[in-house]
Formats: sequence, structure tokens, C-alpha cells
Amino acid sequence: MKPIAENPINIPRYPLEFQQIITAKNQNFVGREFVFAAINKFLNQSDRGYFTIIGAPGIGKSAILAHYVSQNPGVVYYNVEIPGKNRVEEFLTTICTQLIEIAQNQGIKNLTANFSNSTTEDSGFLSLLLQKISDRLHPKQRLIITIDGCDRIDINNQPRGSNIFYLPRYLPEKVYFILSRRPFLADKSGLLIETPAQSLDLSNYPEQNRADIQEYIKTYLNESSHSEPIVSEEKNRGDFSLNMTEQGFDDETNFMYVKEILADITEDIYPQNLQIYYQNHLEKMNLATSKQQPIALQVLNILVQEQPISIEAIAEILDTDEYEIKVILDKWREFLHLESIAAEIHYSIYHASFRNWLRQQIESSS
Repeated sequence: MKPIAENPINIPRYPLEFQQIITAKNQNFVGREFVFAAINKFLNQSDRGYFTIIGAPGIGKSAILAHYVSQNPGVVYYNVEIPGKNRVEEFLTTICTQLIEIAQNQGIKNLTANFSNSTTEDSGFLSLLLQKISDRLHPKQRLIITIDGCDRIDINNQPRGSNIFYLPRYLPEKVYFILSRRPFLADKSGLLIETPAQSLDLSNYPEQNRADIQEYIKTYLNESSHSEPIVSEEKNRGDFSLNMTEQGFDDETNFMYVKEILADITEDIYPQNLQIYYQNHLEKMNLATSKQQPIALQVLNILVQEQPISIEAIAEILDTDEYEIKVILDKWREFLHLESIAAEIHYSIYHASFRNWLRQQIESSS
């Protein structure tokens, strides 16, 4: 994929911790051309704006951003992989530091004098920097800022109703934000913006996702210098059997799952990293519905058994109010797959492996 800017701006060196993530996420990266095509189309059709990549856990959002910025350098911020980076103070300090270096390369002076503690209190200084940089961009230049994991931002220290990370409501020309986040409720986006905006939901591209998974497996095998299939016969993994050859995972669309299974094929059921990943999911689900226990556990027990199922059906099974069920499912939105069946929304756990793991946890604790 060629860089979108014919005259790229001089960008600062990324913080080492971000560079390490970009390098790691780029390992064996393949495909995702439909995503990059959508981004480039948005950049070419809009003179500024926000582009958001939406996807379930493990589908490859962070890797997409890492590969994009490696091909199209700009300003980068990761808040998921590094402890403490999900706070607005860290974001504004890091982003503004990168932007100041860009502005200085453009010949703009006396910016550091305005870089004070107040910089992290709102979007004022950030917006000032964006405008000053925008004013000096050549016609074919763009300033692109990528932010990973917007669903994991800590908003507790921000005023109620403010944008996540104080992201600007308005943007100057040639300035773009590319965001990634898990599925969310429309009224819980955390963004009030009046500038061009577009989103791409990876779940709407199952065929492309499957094809990219197949290419990833082939690339992994080649990079690992395996001349033979990883295992010679199917290996039972709990409720599912996997033929761990390059023809396997025919219907798989989750990169995290495939990556961990390939990396730790000797595990009996679930690789340790995958178990930790799923445990973090479960802890977040429990925390989100701590005030709805024990009914939340009953809902979860239904979700791991019945696929997919409507709110009405869950409420009927539990003999409870549909609204109470909806509140719980809304809080679990990022871990659920929604589909319309007979004009009614049905819910299921986002990935079969996570569903099976959850079922095991419930059965082992009962």
C-alpha cells in the first residue's frame, strides 16, 4: 500500500514504547486491503474528519493501525497495551509533544511557552497546534493522527459530556483522526463532533476477514520455516477440533485466537495467553454488571448455551423484565455479536472460542 501523501510531513520519532508495539503488531501482517481502501477513500473525499475502525476483540484493529502508520507516518497514540496510557493527561502530553515537533519542523516557533499544565485540562492547546500545523500544510499534505483502543479510555477525570481524550469537536482542513474501538452503543460513543465522520465495522466483511486469516496462517508457516504441517493429525481442543495445517480455520475470522493457537500448539485446550485474554474479558463483563448480579450470571449462562437469542426469549426463560435484560446486554456490547433475525435483534457471544471458555468457567464454578 503506497503512502497517501505525495509530500509527507516531517514527523517526530515515535516514543520507543509505541514503536515497539508497531513493530510487534506488524509481524506477519497480511491483507486488510479493504480497510486501507476505505480509509484512503475517506481521505480523498473529505477535507478533514474522523474515521473509526470498529471490531470485536481480537479481530486485528491494533495491527491494522500499526501497519497503516508504518506505511503512512503521522502522529500515533496507543492507550491499551501500556499501563497508564488511557488517561487524558498522558494522551494530551504525548500527542502535543509530537505535534510541537512537527510544528517546529514547519518553522513555527514559541510553542513550548504555551505547553503548560493547562495543556491537559481541555482541548484548547491541542486545537491550537492542529490549526497552526494545518495552516502550513501543502495542498497534498495531510496530518493524520491515529489512536488505538478508544473503548478503553478512562474518562473518570474528565468533565461529564466532554469528548474522550478531549478530542476536538471541529477540525481544521487536512487534519484527520483514525480511531479504533470495540462495538459500542451509538449514544455511548463519547464523541460529539461536527466534522466529516465515517466508520467501518469489520464484522460486515466476513469473507475478507476469513481470506486474510488464511493468508496469515500461510505467512506464519512460511516465516516459521515449517516444511511439514504443524501437527500431523487433528488435535482435540475441548468442544472443537482443529486441523492445524495451512488449510485449517476455514471459517475463522479472529486473529487473536488464531495467533495464540498457532504460537502455542502444544497446549491441551487454550494457550495461556489466550486464557489471560479471556479472563480479562470476563472480569470487565463482571465489573460492568456488578449491580445486576446474580441475574447477569443467569443471562451469561443462557448466552453460552443458546446461540443466538433475543432479549424477549431470555426474559421469558428467566421470567423477568425485558428492560433489565437489555441493560445487561448493553453493558456487554463489545463482547456480543448482534444480528437481525425475523426483524428482531438476536445476541450471541462474539467468538465461539470465548463462548466455550465461558461455558467451562461457569461449569467449573457450579
